[in-house]
Amino acid sequence: MTTATGTRDFLLPDLGEGLSEAEIVEWRVAVGDVVTVDQTVVEVETAKAVVDVPCPYAGRVVALHGAAGEVRPVGQPLITIAPLDGDGGDDPHATYREEERAGSGNVLIGYGTGHGGAGRRRRRPRLALAPEPDVTPATAPVTGTPTADGPDRPPRTAPLVISPIVRRLARERGLDLAALRGTGPGGVIRRADVEAASTAPAAPLAAVPDAPAAHVGLAPAGDGDVVIPLTGIRKVIADKLSRSRREIPEVTIWVDVDATGLLATRAAINAATPESPVSILALLARICLSGLRKYPQLNAHVDTEGQRIVQSAGVHLGIAAQTDRGLVVPVLRDAQRLTTRELAAALAETTAAARAGTLPPARLTGGTFTLNNYGVFGVDGSTPIINHPEAALLGVGRIVDKPWVVDGQLAVRKVTQLSLTFDHRVCDGGVAGGFLRHVADCVEQPALLVANV
Repeated sequence: MTTATGTRDFLLPDLGEGLSEAEIVEWRVAVGDVVTVDQTVVEVETAKAVVDVPCPYAGRVVALHGAAGEVRPVGQPLITIAPLDGDGGDDPHATYREEERAGSGNVLIGYGTGHGGAGRRRRRPRLALAPEPDVTPATAPVTGTPTADGPDRPPRTAPLVISPIVRRLARERGLDLAALRGTGPGGVIRRADVEAASTAPAAPLAAVPDAPAAHVGLAPAGDGDVVIPLTGIRKVIADKLSRSRREIPEVTIWVDVDATGLLATRAAINAATPESPVSILALLARICLSGLRKYPQLNAHVDTEGQRIVQSAGVHLGIAAQTDRGLVVPVLRDAQRLTTRELAAALAETTAAARAGTLPPARLTGGTFTLNNYGVFGVDGSTPIINHPEAALLGVGRIVDKPWVVDGQLAVRKVTQLSLTFDHRVCDGGVAGGFLRHVADCVEQPALLVANV
């Protein structure tokens, strides 16, 4: 968007997947810097992933709209660029169009995702080591919409961090990068700075100044209270789960099962082909796919506007995964087309990428059924909330030794609890119970799975 003064406002672009806002993680440029077309200018965090945002304009940065930690809505100004002398001021878009014709592509880049052509390399973040007079990267003003701190308080400036490893390390150790002093060139915060700060004596926790009460009738935060803003992925998780509970009349049923046979089957498979092992989760995924083939009513969602139930042709299997950023549900699309060994490989790759934060937003949406292995947390059962707008979720508890009756005799067996939470609008208890019983029978007698695939 071009202003009357010839400057160009680059608006926060549509990030896709229904996302309407993003939180500024780190500015990669400062006021006074010269940027080129498609240069990454800011790193933002959405509910889905951390994304590098390139600017489609070339020129000098005259304003940054928003500080680190601030949430910006899509379509609002993100950065203001002024044309350089002699760069085609009569047509402020000339530089962009020339680059575009040459094959430039301004794309949003998530860490670890493929982007660009084979010969295109991601530009490294540009750091101004010799800033313009009266403007330094550490004190560059941030203009735009006032933040909650009010107009009389100095704006918070973005910490000078280049490496995502440094940011992740600081997050893991509970450190505020804005409070650290970098020892790298130009004040860049290095890994050694984070490690040194994490070993220093902890300062007393200060109360949040002027923190308003969350709601009328609730006491404001007192001294020593920890106040955690409900932003970013935590806000999206809260909104989605609240919507699920508001809209979906969910029911949970469960059953204890003897998983001894399933463990023995996995051991036999892995002994035969140790070079490509199969996990218990992969076998459970295969059993779920078998159950959904028999009971497709659960591989569906309710279209409330159209007043209809939509059964999906393919099974886009969601796998609940706990990460440092929170709970995410990466999706294996058309999982029914994969062999059990391919499922195992895809699950291992997907969950590792989810925990590393390298999955693009498209891999975190569009599921039709979710498998949740909460047994990894050492718990037996749960009544999980459905991942809206899906219709069902299968939960698996820990597998432990328990007394079990086998052929009239008491024995010690490997026992787990399965729970199925389902949307009562898509089916009644008979279908849900039939699905859960099918899954339980296949866990107890894996030979039944072979007979159904």
